[in-house]
Amino acid sequence: MGQKRETPLSAVLFDFDGTLVDTTELIHQSMRHATSAVLGRDYPRERLLNGVGTPLPEQMKAFDPERVDELLESYRSHQEAHHDELIKEFPGVEKALSRLQEAGLDLGVVTSKRRASVDQALETFPGLGRVVDRFVTMEDTTEHKPRPEPLLRGLQMLGATREEAVYVGDAPYDVAAAKAAGLVSVAVSWGAFPHESLREAGPDHLSEDIGGVVDTLLRLAGQSQTT
Repeated sequence: MGQKRETPLSAVLFDFDGTLVDTTELIHQSMRHATSAVLGRDYPRERLLNGVGTPLPEQMKAFDPERVDELLESYRSHQEAHHDELIKEFPGVEKALSRLQEAGLDLGVVTSKRRASVDQALETFPGLGRVVDRFVTMEDTTEHKPRPEPLLRGLQMLGATREEAVYVGDAPYDVAAAKAAGLVSVAVSWGAFPHESLREAGPDHLSEDIGGVVDTLLRLAGQSQTT
């Protein structure tokens, strides 16, 4: 870890679920409901969260490729009904993003989430939407993480090159997508995946709190780490 940069950082792409908003329990409960209601099976938490970071239809295929539509309908109905009670805020994220903007960094989000689901989350946390308002969602690309297309679309959105950008995410798929796109990867361990699985993915940087992410990004931008 700790890849050396020759070009200063000027743009940051973030994952959404598990990185900017705490949706882990919402995803877990909705996935548990869908697999139980449709398939009559009780999977362990780790199995239910294993595909987080990839598009939801792909996650459902791993459970039963013949019943994806049923699983999606059950998942989404449960998520809509319980969204506001289960989605949580990661303390300090809005302030951290503001610090990065004040430092002159361009910010964007690249997520496998549907745009409608992103909008629902931003309605719950409107302050987050005021800080970051440029998104690449599942509908915007034909290929998805861990393939590079979504991140390359994000670079285009920000008008940045891969040499001057990083991708920040909480899943091994995020690290793999960053590598495939040629971006430096910053993995965060407060989301759905344990520290060890992230380390095994081989990110360039691994942070356990949002303050550490900000310090890393400002350092890569060639700026001091003052608060």
